[in-house]
Parts: sequence; structure tokens; C-alpha cells
Amino acid sequence: MRRRTLLTGLAGAFVPVAAGRAAAHDGRVLHVRPGDSVQAAVDRVDRPGLTIVVHPGTYREVVTVPAAAAELTLRGATGDPRDTVIVFDRANGTQRPDGSGIYGTAGSATFTSAAPGLTVRDLTLANDWLRADHPDITGTQAVAAYVTGDRSCFENVRLLAHQDTLFADTSALDAFARQYFRRCHIEGDVDFVFGRATAIFDRCRFHTLQRDVTFTPKGMVFAPATARANPHGFLAVRCRVTSAAEDAAYKLARPWVPSYETTAWPSLVVRDTWLGPGIDAVAPYTNMRDAYPWQTMRFREYANSGPGAAITVPENRPQLTAREAAEHTPRTYLRDWRPHGRP
Repeated sequence: MRRRTLLTGLAGAFVPVAAGRAAAHDGRVLHVRPGDSVQAAVDRVDRPGLTIVVHPGTYREVVTVPAAAAELTLRGATGDPRDTVIVFDRANGTQRPDGSGIYGTAGSATFTSAAPGLTVRDLTLANDWLRADHPDITGTQAVAAYVTGDRSCFENVRLLAHQDTLFADTSALDAFARQYFRRCHIEGDVDFVFGRATAIFDRCRFHTLQRDVTFTPKGMVFAPATARANPHGFLAVRCRVTSAAEDAAYKLARPWVPSYETTAWPSLVVRDTWLGPGIDAVAPYTNMRDAYPWQTMRFREYANSGPGAAITVPENRPQLTAREAAEHTPRTYLRDWRPHGRP
């Protein structure tokens, strides 16, 4: 099926999961092997600080980590994220099987976590739902990971989808959840990193996909929806932005001011990052709605490089001063939290 093309070459062996079979339990470590269910292992978490090790295979299921599963570590067994894949295929507009309506954007996620202190390492989270396979569905957002818990850390994780790949969010408007993504690969097309979390992307790769449409922009990398009271939104530092599409086909960002949260004041800083030719260097930002122009948002850059970072129209690329840049670092955004002793 066409939806499999998203995962071509990424998984180790494709081993379908028999949903519901429990994982092996070894003290503080639960092992999930082909034929087991990752969700069944999560359901067995009965105290903080447990580790779930997922062995190589492709696990086609939806995984939800509740807030009660605090300080949980979920990791792939080999250290190579291509070997261990958790994937499902549903979208915002997919009908629920019980007839109660559609899933909605958050409900489309393959992986959902509200747990504080979550660590995810060395695996792939994907949503391989494709628009071309479902021309009757207009709600085409299909989330790979929806994360709302504070102190959520993702390291060496591949996040794969098309529209709305990573929903980095919070549990409430006044909850400033901190999330840290280190050396992750995140790909998609429309608004594929979005939400209101305080999210740091450190040495990550953002990859924009080719999209079979005749218009440009074909999509946007970031769509922050930061709460007005939150001093810090998204920060990308020491990252790379690459593309499978033609030059200048993508915008770097647009602000998301949800209709249910019109007080949002989106914040994005991209610094010390290589921007490839896929980003429109002349006009890297655009509006989602004209009522909320990007120029009124907290969008800034600093010391970026690459063809997509060329400053040809200065008013289209607001820059931080060196003094301002000192306030936009992983340390200032994460405050007293130091995931893995860094940064």
C-alpha cells in the first residue's frame, strides 16, 4: 500500500504486533518483543522510574502514556531508531469505529504522552496515513507524537508523518511544559512541528517532504502557539533544515493562534542553524490567518547559515542581537531541568 512508503528503508524487519500480549517483566525493566504490545507494557507500569525496552520490529498500534506513568523511559533495544518502529495510520478526519465522530488532531496521534519526566530514545514514531489514499477526508492532520508532559526528553528519535507530525503541547494554557529534543529527525510537510510547549530542538534535523501540489508554499516547518504568559516557546539551536522539495518551496514558520485560544502569542527562535535551499530565504515566514500577522509575533533568528538563511530582505527576517541571543539558550528555557546533565 502507498502508506508504507513513509517507512521504506527505516524499519528493521517488518514484524506485525499481536496487540494485547503482555511484555516480559524483569524488575524495573519491561521487555517488548515482536508479538508483544507496547501499550500492554505501558499498562503494566505501576510505579515511577521504570524502563520499557522495545526490541527490533514494527509495532502497528497506538500507544498512550498516562500522566501516572511518571519518569518512564521508553527506548529501542539496539540504539538505532530505524530498527524499532511504532506506527499507526489515522487522521483528524478519520471516523471513530464506535460512530462517535472523528478523532480530531490530537486524537490522530500514534504516540501520546502526558507523563512528567518521560524519556524516549532510539526508536521511530510514525503516522503513515496519506492524503492520496483518502481523498474523501478533509481533516488531513495526522500526528506521530502528541506530548503534553513537563520534562519530556526525546533523544535520537525519528518522528515521521506529513501534516502535524509533532504536537509539542501542554496540558493547560497556564502549564508551561518543557520538552527537549536532541539529535532527532523530524519530517513532514504542513506545520509539522506545532503547539504551545516550551520546546528545545538541539542538533535536530528537520526534513521537508516533496508534495504533489502545484502551489507554494508547499508547507511550513514550525507553527508555534505559545501562550502569551509564557516567555519561551520553540527554540531550534545547532539544527539542520533539509528538503526533498524544490528550492524555496517551504516557509520556516507561521504563527498558530487557535480559534479556542486567541490570546496566544507564538514564539520561535531559530539560531546557529543551517537552513537549506528548500526554505524561502526572501520571505521565510507567512500568516496562518491575516488577523494574526507573523510580524506581530515573537519570531527571531540568530547566526544562521546556508542558502535558506540569506538575508536579502532584512524586514522579513528579524534578528536577535548578541545580547538578546544570550537569553535564548537551552539553559534559560529549561530553567532548573537538566536532561541527561545537559546542556
